[in-house]
Amino acid sequence: MQQVDVTALEEALAAGAPLIDVREADEFAEARVPGAVLVPLSQFTARLDEIPSADTVYVICAMGGRSAQATNYLNATGVNAVNVAGGTQAWIASGRAVDSGA
Repeated sequence: MQQVDVTALEEALAAGAPLIDVREADEFAEARVPGAVLVPLSQFTARLDEIPSADTVYVICAMGGRSAQATNYLNATGVNAVNVAGGTQAWIASGRAVDSGA
């Protein structure tokens, strides 16, 4: 499974790459990487049609565990998915901007 750190994620987002956040709605509302789209891991397989068709899809959670599961699943279905190591917590710890609210 391919992983990137938050610096590489920031560069990918600036280039227009999609980011899927697999945390639950309450976690997403509290703080998220700007531009992330919520598809909770608990609903992931039922909402696969919401995963964008892009060259590479980035997947994030709180620390990297749930997003690793989703990344492995997407890769098995033929989607080029990349896990964000350290997740949203690493993004916040780096001092980067976050969005919040529903």
